[in-house]
Amino acid sequence: MTKRPEFLIYMILMIGCAGTTPNEELSLSERLELGLDYLDEEKYLQAQDEFNLVLIRATGTELGDDAQFFLGESYFLNKEYILAIAEYEKLTRKMGFSPFVEKARFRICEAYRLDSPKYFHDQIYTEKALEKYQEFVDDFPNSENYDTALEAMVLLRDKLAKKLYETGLLYLKMDEYEPARLSFQRVLDQFYDTDIVEIAHLGIIRSYCLEINIEKARDYWTGLEGQIKTEELIAEAEILIENAEKEKAKSEK
Repeated sequence: MTKRPEFLIYMILMIGCAGTTPNEELSLSERLELGLDYLDEEKYLQAQDEFNLVLIRATGTELGDDAQFFLGESYFLNKEYILAIAEYEKLTRKMGFSPFVEKARFRICEAYRLDSPKYFHDQIYTEKALEKYQEFVDDFPNSENYDTALEAMVLLRDKLAKKLYETGLLYLKMDEYEPARLSFQRVLDQFYDTDIVEIAHLGIIRSYCLEINIEKARDYWTGLEGQIKTEELIAEAEILIENAEKEKAKSEK
């Protein structure tokens, strides 16, 4: 029993020591460097702790934008893209003077692109990525990432075009021919520079053929004047019209 007070004192001292860390005396620049070391080691949570500590104490200083950008990086590299976007946007909104603005703007584009799902899912992030890439190439035409941004935009436009095309096919399955044509036409109007254009034209021809509207199918086919160049698709269009004519002939007997 006489040892109890000594034991309590010992425990209190131990708890007090455990509450202190060797990092408490680090300067802000040293904390930033520590955060960068954690980032290199892929210790993203520890990096975030360090960058946040710097931000709390150094916002408005020359270290503030560094910490803000690399906080975004710690989320981006950890594939937490929406959180990364939020941090990059804080930099672009509040620290427009920063040399990291261009990099942050590009990272925002990339984050939306990487969070963009397969074409058959909702494409809100794909559309947002395309919007951000367009703003980036407009604002930074001399960027080293300019060509990469353009390449990404091509892929994103293809994805959106495919989404619209698949919507048209779905309408065809439901025998909703006019809505199907509207979807295919939107592909042609909005994504005329994608790889989906030829099959969108074929989709319109298919809709007329399924509707047994031979005259409009032939008029549309004739009016294309060689816009479908793939031999397999040309053959398919002619077979569709031929089969529709046979169906019409049967129905008229």
